[in-house]
Amino acid sequence: MLGLDAMRAYELILVAKPSLTEALRKKMIAGIKALLKDLKIVKENEVGQKTLAYKIKKEINGFYFDFTLEGENIPADFEKKLLENDNILRHLLLRTK
Repeated sequence: MLGLDAMRAYELILVAKPSLTEALRKKMIAGIKALLKDLKIVKENEVGQKTLAYKIKKEINGFYFDFTLEGENIPADFEKKLLENDNILRHLLLRTK
């Protein structure tokens, strides 16, 4: 168990399908937040739609989300759940501190 001064910081970047409606995007983000219930979301930024450098799953655009998180540990099955979600084209999870 880590002390309060040893909290880990993470950054999560998601690229979602651009065809998702706003309601479906909110539902997807709510599901991700539920998976991260033990972590504190320090910053949440809906970057918006951007053109991808190359096609991912036949998509040329993606809807970007950026999260800064703090906590002890990411749930063990978190990345597996992201990979199983067909609405997420790509994700990047970094431990920043």
